[in-house]
Amino acid sequence: MVKKLNPIKVARILKNKEIFIFSPLDFQRIFDVSIGATQKFLTRNSRKDFLIKLRAGLYAVADNFPSPYLIANELYKPSYISLERALSFHHIIPETIYTVTSVSSKATREFQVEGILYTYQKIKKEVFCGYCPEQIDNQTVLIAEPEKALVDYLYFIDLQKREPNDRLELKELSKRKVLDYAKLFKRKGLNKLIDAVYDFSTKHREVY
Repeated sequence: MVKKLNPIKVARILKNKEIFIFSPLDFQRIFDVSIGATQKFLTRNSRKDFLIKLRAGLYAVADNFPSPYLIANELYKPSYISLERALSFHHIIPETIYTVTSVSSKATREFQVEGILYTYQKIKKEVFCGYCPEQIDNQTVLIAEPEKALVDYLYFIDLQKREPNDRLELKELSKRKVLDYAKLFKRKGLNKLIDAVYDFSTKHREVY
């Protein structure tokens, strides 16, 4: 019963099971308790700041707090990290990006958790691909491959929903892979934008 599970025991069990984020149903199954006892435990310990409520129905233990990348994956599903945050992660842009940017096949949304902004841009289901699991801070997260992160980003620039960055580093990317991903979007403007970006990048490298 939850009555016998003090916060220290709960934290230890969750850590041993490598569970960083959980729902009330997860908690109920892990500790074999009723939903009523679960809700009482979660509410009481959230008020004590032992648990952090990420959003309605989603919790984390404060002393074993998940990385922003894992939070991004779990806050809004299906989604994967892409756009500026993924470009920064893959060293395609030099800037440090503090907002955690993702794409989703669901409606555009944003959340604020512990002072960090998490944004989700909608893309069509047929282009919801090109991501893979990565180990970040010892947690498995879904993040766009470098080429797909670039194409996702340029797609929203083509839609005039993103500002272009003139410091893209493209030399480590496979242009063929970039173009293959771009075909999925079926936008002539996107293909022209990719050509322009690569031309600019080549000329920029020649100058330096």
